[in-house]
Amino acid sequence: MTVKLRPSATVRAAAMRRRDKYCLAIFKTITYGTTLRRARFRSGGVRAGAGSRFRRSTWFALSTLAERCCKGATMSEPESLRCSSVRNRGGVQRVEGKLRASVEKGDYYEAHQMYRTLFFRYMSQAKHAEARELMYNGALLFFSYNQQNSAADLSMLVLEVLEKSDTKVEDEILESLAKLFSLMDPNSPERAAFVSRALKWSTGGSSKLGHPKFHQLLAVTLWKEQNYSESRYHFLHSSDGEGCAQMLVEYSASRGFRSEVDMFVAQAVLQFLCLKNKNSASVVFSTYTEKHPSIEKGPPFVQPLLNFIWFLLLAVDGGKLTVFTVLCEQYQPSLKRDPMYNEYLDRIGQVFFGVPPKQSPSYGGLLGNLLNSLMGSGEEDDGAEEAQDSSPIELD
Repeated sequence: MTVKLRPSATVRAAAMRRRDKYCLAIFKTITYGTTLRRARFRSGGVRAGAGSRFRRSTWFALSTLAERCCKGATMSEPESLRCSSVRNRGGVQRVEGKLRASVEKGDYYEAHQMYRTLFFRYMSQAKHAEARELMYNGALLFFSYNQQNSAADLSMLVLEVLEKSDTKVEDEILESLAKLFSLMDPNSPERAAFVSRALKWSTGGSSKLGHPKFHQLLAVTLWKEQNYSESRYHFLHSSDGEGCAQMLVEYSASRGFRSEVDMFVAQAVLQFLCLKNKNSASVVFSTYTEKHPSIEKGPPFVQPLLNFIWFLLLAVDGGKLTVFTVLCEQYQPSLKRDPMYNEYLDRIGQVFFGVPPKQSPSYGGLLGNLLNSLMGSGEEDDGAEEAQDSSPIELD
């Protein structure tokens, strides 16, 4: 004898009312898949024989699950979110599988357009997490097949999701953006546009120059590419003084003259102080002088410029203007080696010793370009007085 078990009228009606495909799938399993052989009905219960496909406990478990799925109000919010997340993740994985197959077959253009279509579909449905994950994985896939243009385009869409979804800045996201940056062609215009937008997003769209952690990740990537100049710029806006010093040691050893070993670290220390980052300035100096093979152990040092930097860091800690003034006067011969040193020191005098700013002179040529560029970072927090500081200083 074959008996088909049917779900309760309440569950069946709820399923039909909601047209829930998951509930209906469970009902089909219960209604049409449950076959009991040699079943006996006793006092309203069902006892399954040895050959039944589903045991009675299994049937009741499925029935309970169906009722909970169909009666959305009875499911707790965390359970509902978990179910939704699992379904969404499964959907993304299926879509990614199809797109990966297209890329593997060489249908790059078709796959790229499908990624863009899905991006706008997810964004219209406010599925920001799914859109970001799909675009990020798609960019990595295109990079692995050396499809730079498609990969860069999807990388930009990752940023668009972050910008439009008000996503909080987290280390994991910064690391994923840095990975995309590292895979881009160093000479492509898309890379410059990408890093500019990413830095702006990392500070919430303000006029500051970017999150220190992101700057540090960019600096390390550029260091590996031996792009020391750009790497130094990003290290200056990070908090990684030790990494900056190690990069400068390599930079000096591979690109500089032996007579310039002191100038590499002097410039970095002065620029860190201009940015009010006294701690990183000290770490850079101590690490560089310890690790550079051409610098004898000190202090004091053989190179006068290194002694000046050492005394300057001590003076900054003490905060005495007279010490700072005498120090700058005594080491003028060393400071004349680079025309920017005195400009940096003017700024340091204003920041740490209360020296009033000078009237901005009308420089021309290269020096004028240097003085009229960077150095506006971090001043917004210091009020109106700091806003009237001296000319911005180039830190490149």
